[in-house]
Amino acid sequence: MKMPAALNTPQAPEAFTRLLAIVDELREKCPWDQKQTMESLRHLTIEETFELSEAIMDGDMTEVKKELGDVLLHILFYARIAAEKQAFTITEVIQALCEKMIYRHPHIYGQQEAQDSKAVEQNWEKRKLQENKNRSVLGGVPNSLPSLIKAARMQEKARRVGFDWQAKEAAWQKVQEEMEELRQEVKQLSPTPAQQEKVQEEFGDLLFALVNYASFVEVNPENALEKANKKFTRRFQHVEQQVAQQGKQLSQLSPQELQRYWEEAKK
Repeated sequence: MKMPAALNTPQAPEAFTRLLAIVDELREKCPWDQKQTMESLRHLTIEETFELSEAIMDGDMTEVKKELGDVLLHILFYARIAAEKQAFTITEVIQALCEKMIYRHPHIYGQQEAQDSKAVEQNWEKRKLQENKNRSVLGGVPNSLPSLIKAARMQEKARRVGFDWQAKEAAWQKVQEEMEELRQEVKQLSPTPAQQEKVQEEFGDLLFALVNYASFVEVNPENALEKANKKFTRRFQHVEQQVAQQGKQLSQLSPQELQRYWEEAKK
């Protein structure tokens, strides 16, 4: 059965209304749901978001559907708690989102033109700044984001207002410069805290430059690293299996033997 391409299917309003009713009923009757607060749900929401991310990386659409449902449930739960505090309702959340989407897409809902996605991004950031007077372009990047994702988001926002290298060659040259600076610091590495801090600083600069270069070659650095993690896991577990079949521990094999199994795993 071919799925509909649009979100707004004939069954969508009925399904959403049913879900709202279930969330209300659980909040009123279930002891676990009754005791939850925004604060108690927060860490669970983070967990659900990571599970969704993993399903997306695995390309498992069945799991993506399931995890999207879990995230949606959390959104509605927060809105229900807010309604109890007379702060806002889910209707207000949706209406505010609709207004924001319309305002930030003047090339669709207004007279402004945008020939490509870059122009759309630039218009988006300009309108965000207009909404938040005197706010930094980087103000919308949460401090709690993982550092790799945060670096990519900061650079993306700066890029949207024209603050970036003009060509990928210049970005790559910056990577090479940072690599050489790190190499020089490592050469004179001493056990002093000051020198260790300097090496860490240069290492961070190199990572930041690599994240920047990733945008020029259309690579998402977070996705790239996660795929590398999965590849390493798959190959390392192959090594573990081969060693286990010999009735041995990894520590009992020579580096040469371990390398041989590693090369096997790469095939």
